[in-house]
Amino acid sequence: MKFLHTADLHIGKRLRDVSFLEDQIVILENIANIAVEEKVDAVLISGDVYQTSAPSAEAMALFNTFISSLVEKDIKVFIISGNHDSDTRISYFSSLIRKAGVYATEEFDGSLQQITLSDEYGDIVISLLPFIKPLSVRKCFPDIEIESHNDAVKFVMDHSEINSSVRNVLVAHQFITGASATGDEECSVGGLDNVDASLFSSFDYVALGHIHGPQKIGRDVIRYSGSPLKYSFSEVNHKKSVTIIDMKEKGSVEYKLVDLVPLRDMREVKGTFDEVMMMPFSEDYVRVTITDEVVPVDAPLRISNVFPNLMQFLVENSKTTEDIEFKLSEDVNKSLTELFKDFYTQQNGGVEPTMAHIEIIEKISKELEDDNNETT
Repeated sequence: MKFLHTADLHIGKRLRDVSFLEDQIVILENIANIAVEEKVDAVLISGDVYQTSAPSAEAMALFNTFISSLVEKDIKVFIISGNHDSDTRISYFSSLIRKAGVYATEEFDGSLQQITLSDEYGDIVISLLPFIKPLSVRKCFPDIEIESHNDAVKFVMDHSEINSSVRNVLVAHQFITGASATGDEECSVGGLDNVDASLFSSFDYVALGHIHGPQKIGRDVIRYSGSPLKYSFSEVNHKKSVTIIDMKEKGSVEYKLVDLVPLRDMREVKGTFDEVMMMPFSEDYVRVTITDEVVPVDAPLRISNVFPNLMQFLVENSKTTEDIEFKLSEDVNKSLTELFKDFYTQQNGGVEPTMAHIEIIEKISKELEDDNNETT
């Protein structure tokens, strides 16, 4: 039996007030096409379907379209809720949609939710474990002492029937000890959310979500698929993919990564102002760092002609390495003098320009305005 493992879709995600919905439409179509091309039997979605617990109508409609495209190809889908999701929204209509081959986690009752599939090699049990924390277990078992996420997961494993004679797949959304996070994921201070990978020793494959970089944890078969898109500049070096798992007889598990091609990449751009302005036009999401000692006052606005999806603008020179925040929507209506004040202050440790500086800029601004009037 073949599976496609993905996670952390974060449908509805926005970064610096920029919506990723158009990018998510393309990448989910890409994932659905891969599922068909690889002839998988099921898709495993390991949590964080949505960016928020109250997703927009557009986000929910997109996920519905994605799932429907898989069902139309007779591909089963297994979905769990992550820490960003609402358990209620993920489990909504779960009993009804099972008839279409879509299995979503229902209200957590303290044990694994299990579905049995069969192929020529026998049974495969798919165990679903939504994102849980100590409170999740204590709600079901108030007399049990549960202090950490590890305690919570261990309790679930100890109180679930796992038949080790058949093939077992676990779909979970937790932070496993030893995982390499990018900094964008939500992790508890002090490691209280860490879960030991040894708790999953009974499973032939563990499909994890929560960490955005694809990676294995200990055994090759305990894997994070990673998010399908780069959702922060801490992920610019990630190579996004989905994981294809081919399970034959008990003990035979093969996997491979299939690269995803985004509508727009997210990347870093660095150089002098002139070097950046000479770069090819691109709609990628970029963070630009300018290294000039003297930076043009309207540099961000001019650079946005080359990179219209400029998300962050930095200046790095002998005077400062301070992050200069830039939002075109905010700066577009500023005068040349106001832009100059912002740049001068940020490049000189908070020191504001003198009146002499202001008078020069205002003189230049007036000359430019006069020239423009003469040519119109």
